[in-house]
Amino acid sequence: MATILQIETATQVCSVALSIDGKTICVKEEIGQNLHASNLTLFIEDVIHAAKLTYQDLDAIAISKGPGSYTGLRIGVSTAKGLCYALDKPLIAIETLKMMAAGFIAENQFSGLICPMIDARRMEVYTAVFDTELNALEPTSAKIINETSFGNLLATNQITFFGDGAAKCVETLQQSNASFSEANFNSAKYMSLLANQAFQQSDFEDIAYFEPFYLKDFVVTQPKKKV
Repeated sequence: MATILQIETATQVCSVALSIDGKTICVKEEIGQNLHASNLTLFIEDVIHAAKLTYQDLDAIAISKGPGSYTGLRIGVSTAKGLCYALDKPLIAIETLKMMAAGFIAENQFSGLICPMIDARRMEVYTAVFDTELNALEPTSAKIINETSFGNLLATNQITFFGDGAAKCVETLQQSNASFSEANFNSAKYMSLLANQAFQQSDFEDIAYFEPFYLKDFVVTQPKKKV
């Protein structure tokens, strides 16, 4: 029986969940700018207390590894690593887009393929395409969306686009096989099945060397000088 603490900080959602044998038993989350640094450890304490567990009751820590916000990922991974070191527990890393796809499949009746999207900049998104068995038909990548995006798959498949990057693509992806969902599945509770599977397979990360999946290099922009 695996008790796993799950952390999602790849987007504006600060989310923490606890699962036992792949079933979510407790979750706390909030959406907003710059929440992760101030709220993450408090949310962790809250879910452990609500579940009437202690930190030593945990069997593993699971982190949503990206792609996503550079700052959010750094905070989430640093927190997860610290807990793993302090508690001597293994670290599990779940790709964020796959977590989102798992959530969509769990909550919806649909046909065709699914395409989670995380907002990047301008018309760029972090995205992948999955079938109903969570097989990746298009691997995770950073895409600049235009009228021809996903053209080969849309020619023969219905694709549902969702996530915080999907809304800005509605006007561009006008193909008849494209549909859009406003639902957001950036939640640690949708990590439960994937994290449990990884635990059962002993699919753990090297805590010392693990880094978030940024996908793109972090770019520091300098503020414009005032004249």
